[in-house]
Amino acid sequence: MSDHVTNEARVIPLRPAAAEPSRPPAGADAPARAHRPPVLVPRRPPAAPAPSAREPLWRDLVGDVLRRERLAQERTLKDVAEAARISMPYLSEVERGRKEASSEVLAAAARALGLGLTELLSLAQRELTRHTRAESVRGRPASAPSSGSRSSGSRYDGMCLAA
Repeated sequence: MSDHVTNEARVIPLRPAAAEPSRPPAGADAPARAHRPPVLVPRRPPAAPAPSAREPLWRDLVGDVLRRERLAQERTLKDVAEAARISMPYLSEVERGRKEASSEVLAAAARALGLGLTELLSLAQRELTRHTRAESVRGRPASAPSSGSRSSGSRYDGMCLAA
């Protein structure tokens, strides 16, 4: 008694199969089709949003505020970096939005500019609100108000940061 097992490899193609030739009448090749593996077609990822729809990053907003305040005071990058006790290249990266600064670094940079951390974050929040309103004016809807908002149509422009 011998169990004869066919020596066939099961192949599952990664690419869609080419168009199949016309099929013979039903039942003509039923035994051959019974052993054919299913063809798997990979799913396509959902379309990414348009590049122009990009919201500003928090680090960009904070960096813009730091740079604007420094330039308004006519101070050099070196002067502010020394007063904040952080490296000049790092402060430059933070101002350009290339680095995500810790709260300690942001507080030190704000103090060096004569601001409190609360004031720095408040100025960044205003920038975000201004950007959001500018986007809604250009025809793109602003984010929908939460279900807990007042029905009078007033909008809450507050911000909550969690550690």
